[in-house]
Amino acid sequence: MNTALQFGQEDLVLANRILAQHGVLDGFGHVSMRNPANPQHYFLSRSLAPELVTLDDIMEFDLDSTPVTGDTRRPYLERFIHGEIYRRRPDVQAVVHSHSPSVIPFAASSVRLKPIYHMAGFLTGGAPVFDIRCHFGCTDMLVTCGDHGKALAEALGDAPVSLMRGHGFVAVGGDIAVAVYRAIYTEQNAALQEKAINLGGDIVYLEQEEGQLADIAIRGVMHRPWELWKAKSQD
Repeated sequence: MNTALQFGQEDLVLANRILAQHGVLDGFGHVSMRNPANPQHYFLSRSLAPELVTLDDIMEFDLDSTPVTGDTRRPYLERFIHGEIYRRRPDVQAVVHSHSPSVIPFAASSVRLKPIYHMAGFLTGGAPVFDIRCHFGCTDMLVTCGDHGKALAEALGDAPVSLMRGHGFVAVGGDIAVAVYRAIYTEQNAALQEKAINLGGDIVYLEQEEGQLADIAIRGVMHRPWELWKAKSQD
């Protein structure tokens, strides 16, 4: 394995731990990265609680979410989330799928998730809601085949985040640090938005231009939280 590829996979391992430490992932959920040497492949752990993932647990998949190199270990059931988003979105280099609790109500009610502060400026364009029932009737709510994943990817469209009714959300980014950041701050924004709603007054959300400018600014200093989170995940 070349050095750059190994460093990328090491960051993927740390991303699993970072997201678990922030309560975005627990025993469930997962995070992946596109293979920088082959954009038609991606890396994702074998089926394992994220906080336990090591470099040896990383598997490689094609965009049909089939393991490559003859790897016979048990994969995540919902790996199709990743493969189909990578297929539809060539700009995406990392994907997080989470069940974090503060986000769930916004996919189950008429109240939409909106950015309440600058750290979630990426939500300015909204977070579309994927409802698997609208496409496939009543299911177990899991994205367990290519058709499910394709429908989710279409619901996501060009957005950075899509909520999943009765399930969770996906967050994507142009690199793994941005995808992790967006997943963490989607959860935090949801918690803050609920607090603001409970105050009972009018809420002033970010304007679209404010959110876009804030997102650009934050992505420009992404090294700051990313290096901190990595250091803490290795303590």
